[in-house]
Amino acid sequence: MAGRKRVPRPAAGTIAVNGVSTSGRDIVHTITRSVLIARLFVGAVPALARDGRGCVIVEDMAMASKSALRDQLLAARRRVADDVRAAEARMLRGHLERMVTSDSTVCAYVPVGGEPGSIEMLDVLLRRAGRVLLPVARTAGGDLPLPLRWGEYRAGGLARARWGLLEPPEPWLPEAALAQASLVLVPALAVDRQGVRLGRGRGFYDRSLRCRDPHARLVAVVRTVELVDVLPSEPHDVPMTHALTPERGLIALPCGE
Repeated sequence: MAGRKRVPRPAAGTIAVNGVSTSGRDIVHTITRSVLIARLFVGAVPALARDGRGCVIVEDMAMASKSALRDQLLAARRRVADDVRAAEARMLRGHLERMVTSDSTVCAYVPVGGEPGSIEMLDVLLRRAGRVLLPVARTAGGDLPLPLRWGEYRAGGLARARWGLLEPPEPWLPEAALAQASLVLVPALAVDRQGVRLGRGRGFYDRSLRCRDPHARLVAVVRTVELVDVLPSEPHDVPMTHALTPERGLIALPCGE
């Protein structure tokens, strides 16, 4: 269309976030209401260049960039106004009510620390599905994350746990209980259009999602601005089949098409 700006395509080996292309270390990603902007620490990046389309290119994407991205996404969530958060939670409840079938098992989570959703979202799932499993996070010696165990959700029956989490009471089911779910709602700080999920970095879900039913829908629940073009990925990442956002509802990703 005449007069319309075209967003440059990223070069091979780079990471594109809404038109800004990066693939290097020590990158801070800041979030605005409608766009992610990448900023580079001055003097911290070994090799900078610009391609002919004006995209910033940095070699050797490092884990440090994931840590910085997490910090910025968490900071952005803390800035969301309470009324906006409540409105988004209502929209998510409406989407889930239409998504869930009766007499099914859903694995969900209790939203904490600015995560999208609410306890009422779990109540909707329980009424619709009939069985909702919630994660129980534990570590072994050296604080090594163990695969998640699961407990059945009962309204009003959550207990305080480590890291500010809320969890179901005992008895708990083994990690293999995840395979009973046809729908798995996965907390995420961001997800990209290829299904790469950015979590909080502990690794609980990376260890646990291997037990899923191969036909289950793996749904990353994020705010609309947290569905981005590309995120850094690693071989152990389990791709999401869908994203669920307040404004756009359920979005099929390549693994779910």
